[in-house]
Amino acid sequence: MEPYRIAVFVGSLRKESHNRRLALALEKLAGERARFDYLRIDDIPLYNQDRDSDFPAQGTRLKNEIRQADAVLFVTAEYNRSIPGVLKNAIDTASRPYGDGAFDGKPAAVIGTSPGAAGTAMAQQHLRNVLVFVNLSVMAQPEAFLQYKEGLIEADGSVANDGTRRFLQGYVDRFLDWVGTHRQR
Repeated sequence: MEPYRIAVFVGSLRKESHNRRLALALEKLAGERARFDYLRIDDIPLYNQDRDSDFPAQGTRLKNEIRQADAVLFVTAEYNRSIPGVLKNAIDTASRPYGDGAFDGKPAAVIGTSPGAAGTAMAQQHLRNVLVFVNLSVMAQPEAFLQYKEGLIEADGSVANDGTRRFLQGYVDRFLDWVGTHRQR
């Protein structure tokens, strides 16, 4: 079977993003079963409905990349207990103009890490509300709110701690099962 194509939103623009490391770890754990396509979101203009008739090229590119994917993975940071603005803007852009969104019915999952004790729990809850509205089929369980500590995930996506690696393996396995149930429909 062909590997699933996963469109990956990393909700942090930082060069040394903990969430980019987390996405790389999930990609490694998925192995041959999935191909992760990292979506560029740093160049997307702020969404403005007045420009729907002259939609920005960056938005069209993003929508096309999502449409080509079997599923969408959101790996989000948490800023001020919510979704990073760059991620929300990308979602708004990809879901518009109304009736021409790129997400319709695709399977999706949410995960994230943050230095705070609750990980990205608040951002994930806000994000889930948005994703359901744009008609993504969001995996409900398992939830994954990881507190980031130095050494949790290396820059290349390696996970040294056996317990963390097993947890993330279970998460990615469940996500790929979720994608598979939607592909068969």
